[in-house]
Amino acid sequence: MDRVKKQLGCTENIQYSIATEEICVAVLDTGIGNHPDFDNRVVAFHDFVNDRQEHYDDSGHGTHVAGCIGGSGRLSNGRFSGIAPTCRLCVGKVLDEKGEGSIESMYHGLLWVLENRLRYRIRVLNISVGIGEDGNKERVEELSGLLETVCEQGVVVVCAAGNKGPGEGTLSPLGESRRVITVGCHEGGYFGARKDLCENYSGRGREDLPYRKPDLVAPGTDVVSCNLNWRQDRRGVYRDAYTRKSGTSMSTPIVSGAAALYLQKYPYSNSSQVKRQMIYTARDLGVEWGRQGWGMLDIENLCRYY
Repeated sequence: MDRVKKQLGCTENIQYSIATEEICVAVLDTGIGNHPDFDNRVVAFHDFVNDRQEHYDDSGHGTHVAGCIGGSGRLSNGRFSGIAPTCRLCVGKVLDEKGEGSIESMYHGLLWVLENRLRYRIRVLNISVGIGEDGNKERVEELSGLLETVCEQGVVVVCAAGNKGPGEGTLSPLGESRRVITVGCHEGGYFGARKDLCENYSGRGREDLPYRKPDLVAPGTDVVSCNLNWRQDRRGVYRDAYTRKSGTSMSTPIVSGAAALYLQKYPYSNSSQVKRQMIYTARDLGVEWGRQGWGMLDIENLCRYY
């Protein structure tokens, strides 16, 4: 996360000096582990898979995603902190240990966010996962409609473009919703021409849509964040506290964290305003729309907009 923050102009001054409002980010994923970087900021957890009460993660994906959003960086002296290290987290487990889930679990997760948005002051929802292809188009449309409702209620919804690119029409179905912020992956040339870059398989929208997707991009290759399987040795030294992951699943929480930072500074902004400011302050990478949307997230530009 250190190099990601440098790429996007996310300085410590931006991360900490503008925190005038407590923002809660909801995460629908595989859960969240008991990592020291989350301090006591996990304020709510609901398990839609196994119906367990205490928060947990049997995959590691959700823990990494949550770390990208709001890890404090405590075990790295701030080096691997998330984008919004003071935000609170509400986590719904909608995927199992294999990262697999159903439309039903996602649907109930979205209802849970809607029902608790005022109680926990949820302003951002991160969905770094797809829902698969089960052929139930009506149920997918219902899910997309519920996403629209979440946005209308003032929650900024950030969805992954998915990793089935680079062909046309390879977006995750949830990312096709007009009101959500759909995030693709791009490194902006940081790694040169490496063949395994996330941008080479990031999902892309369809030409026949009346609007273009993805909305913007963020780094997503070799992102270092919280590791579920951290340990503490007999001398009290923390080991394996962080790990690398790649994909639009990592790009998405970076944008969610930026949305939280923006709302900490401008808490009266609605979801449409946040999306508009994000895309209008994005940095044009000079590549075709399908690869970058409006451009690369620029946190420095976003947070000094006014």
